[in-house]
Amino acid sequence: MLVRTVIFASIAAVFATQVPSFLATDRTRPESAVSANFVSGSIDPAQAPGAGAASGTMRLRADAQGHYTGDFKINGKTVQGMIDTGATYVALNENLARRLGFSANQLDFRYAVNTANGQTKAAHVTLDRVEIGGIRVRNVEAFVLKDDALSSTLVGMSFLQKLASYSVADGSLSLKQ
Repeated sequence: MLVRTVIFASIAAVFATQVPSFLATDRTRPESAVSANFVSGSIDPAQAPGAGAASGTMRLRADAQGHYTGDFKINGKTVQGMIDTGATYVALNENLARRLGFSANQLDFRYAVNTANGQTKAAHVTLDRVEIGGIRVRNVEAFVLKDDALSSTLVGMSFLQKLASYSVADGSLSLKQ
């Protein structure tokens, strides 16, 4: 029970710090400005031949708020997500979970979590695969929150810990499988 409490307190802390940034808008940016978010992906050519499947790399440039976002594929569906190293798990809302194929019977909202928008219920699920660029990770744990508690997808440590490495330098987040 204590472990669950610690996990949910961690999730609540992440939501409390991240959700307000999703609600804020930058009104000083001109309409014609190009987004600072740049995504590049490649297959790592440095891998030794015969060492198995090619290793993917991905680099995300920070946006104006310092967040790293990109187009992910979750269970084969394209999803805009934000990397959040402070989140223990991938977090997605109920609407997206249903789009990904999770039925009402599979979403057991029994975990109470506190977010910046108040208390809500969460359901634990396992995603078959999460992909970005040349990176593909299988069996990723996630929490599904009610739609009013989470407006976008957070990609947390349950994804990142399955990578060979990730690092931040020169305003970019590099991921390596």
